[in-house]
Amino acid sequence: MPLILETIVTTTSPAGDLHLVPFGLIREGEEWVLAPFRPSPTILNLDANPVFAASSPSDVRVIAGAVTGRRDWATLPCDRIPGRRLAESFGHAEFEVIAVEDDATRPRYRARMVHSASHMPFFGYNRAQAAVLEAAILSTRLHMLEPDKILTEMRYHAIAISKTAGPAEREAWDWIEDKVAAALGRGEPVLARAPQAP
Repeated sequence: MPLILETIVTTTSPAGDLHLVPFGLIREGEEWVLAPFRPSPTILNLDANPVFAASSPSDVRVIAGAVTGRRDWATLPCDRIPGRRLAESFGHAEFEVIAVEDDATRPRYRARMVHSASHMPFFGYNRAQAAVLEAAILSTRLHMLEPDKILTEMRYHAIAISKTAGPAEREAWDWIEDKVAAALGRGEPVLARAPQAP
């Protein structure tokens, strides 16, 4: 199996409009592959402007926000390609597409890295961040999985949230909980809401 890194990918349209989305970036040797499903703004943007940036967000709310309709996150200009990258990130890399393997369902954009940079120190892993990431991915597959499977996995990930989440991780989790509850017609979340500060 290939190495897949969960990142925030940014592409731009011919008009300069930014599209920001979580993406599993696939490593194949010295190359990297994006494989978006059709239809996708990412596909339209890459066909017109075959470059992209991939950022490692320092705030897991970016990932949870992007899968729940919250895409207005700060960005900065890229260094080597015409585009933008996530501002609040541990680091980012910039890519040029060198080949496209067309497919009616999921084309593959093969790219080479032309630049990378670190932006802030990384102090350690957090189980709640990993739980938010897994729940975010789960929330994009609600149409593919049985409700019992979804709830079983959400309950498991909720353990890490209850034990290790800070305010940002808890807010991110709540966004995903709301999406899952709405999709499944549930009136209550898997994990009780954290008390609000006075």
